[in-house]
Amino acid sequence: MSQVTFYLLPDETAESSDSAVVLFACQLVAKLYRDKHKVFVYTDTQAQAEAIDEMLWQFDADQFVAHNLQGEGPSYGSPVEISWQAPKNRRSVLVNLSQQVPAFSHQFQQIFDFVPAADTPKQQARERYKAFRQAGHSLSTSPAQIA
Repeated sequence: MSQVTFYLLPDETAESSDSAVVLFACQLVAKLYRDKHKVFVYTDTQAQAEAIDEMLWQFDADQFVAHNLQGEGPSYGSPVEISWQAPKNRRSVLVNLSQQVPAFSHQFQQIFDFVPAADTPKQQARERYKAFRQAGHSLSTSPAQIA
């Protein structure tokens, strides 16, 4: 089964919960890319996927992340693929920005999810945590910091 890490976002991000999660997720994706991981970023909507894509393009040149929306770019995919649909290429790492546990999560060795500070998304994260646990995944939590 997969190792699932839930990152706990700090309380001061409660007001801007969605943007704090997206920014932290993009920083995490950049670190995973630098560490040579093949990453799939899963979102709920096409608009959210496009926003992640756009944010990754805004990173400085020294922080460049080779990425694309699924279906764009090379047929084998770039090191980081972003989509609101199930992955078509094999990846070892899933960054889950969906409010649900993806049905295909068992395909990944490592999964990263997020616990926002705001109440409603925090409760949704608790439900995902329970669902991952019930599916037999190994779970851990960590403060939201990029080493």
